[in-house]
Amino acid sequence: MYIHKKTAGDWAFDIVNTLLMLALVFVTLYPMYYVLCASVSDNTYLVAHPGVLFRPHGLTFGAYRMTFEHPLILSGYRNILLILVLSLPLNIVMTLFCGYFMAAKKMLFKKYIVVFMMFTMFFSGGLIPAYLNQRSLGLFNNIWALVIPGALSLYNAIICKTAIEAIPEGLTESAYIDGANDVIILFRIVAPLIMPTMAVLLLYYGVGHWNNWFTASIYITDNNLLPIQNVLRALLIANTDVLGSGESVGDQYDSYAETIKYAAIIVTTVPVLCIYPFLQKYFVKGVMIGAVKG
Repeated sequence: MYIHKKTAGDWAFDIVNTLLMLALVFVTLYPMYYVLCASVSDNTYLVAHPGVLFRPHGLTFGAYRMTFEHPLILSGYRNILLILVLSLPLNIVMTLFCGYFMAAKKMLFKKYIVVFMMFTMFFSGGLIPAYLNQRSLGLFNNIWALVIPGALSLYNAIICKTAIEAIPEGLTESAYIDGANDVIILFRIVAPLIMPTMAVLLLYYGVGHWNNWFTASIYITDNNLLPIQNVLRALLIANTDVLGSGESVGDQYDSYAETIKYAAIIVTTVPVLCIYPFLQKYFVKGVMIGAVKG
């Protein structure tokens, strides 16, 4: 059996490649590590010594206590959870229906409808017409303004369509022969077979809703309806005036003015990091099923 002997070039490549990968890992992980250390450090030290931080200084969890005591943090969590509960089932159902329609081979006016749908991916009316439309529909300053406009992503529907096209036609044809209609076929045959893809799309939608602060900043003016990312943005922009509207967080927050920002980042990031490992096993498989036909 032939055994390849590493040459000096092979060793040099391995060393350079390893160093490069370690550098990428450091650049990727250090910002999160810095935020974690800063969130449990003493506020006075953090303000007086900006720059690189490799360990907490003056270990304290007061910033986390202040973060969870802040009423807008609690209402922000409540609002984002409500948005997820309302949005995700609607997102998945509409994506399934849209993907199933685009994957159907015999559908009246399908070609023209799909062209019209694709047109919306590249052109839109713009922000002002969308704003006026939301107001006319009575969705302004309403939690539904963060749910209905983003109910369907055509990009995700195309991924779903490709996954459905990979299902053997014999399964759906036999179901038709047995008397099943399209709704039964979609939810009893198609949906279980593309579950990895649906798990990935669920992750896409969930992270999208969790990180979406721009829509709320346009349509929501009531502070009690703001999702968590808008509260975090306000905390990062201002020290004592949390929402830039004259609402002071109080003198008790002054001693944690800097560290509370980092604590809020951790509090708003950890839930997504905790959910991701449970969906990771579906991630690669789901993306490949939805991206490659055949």
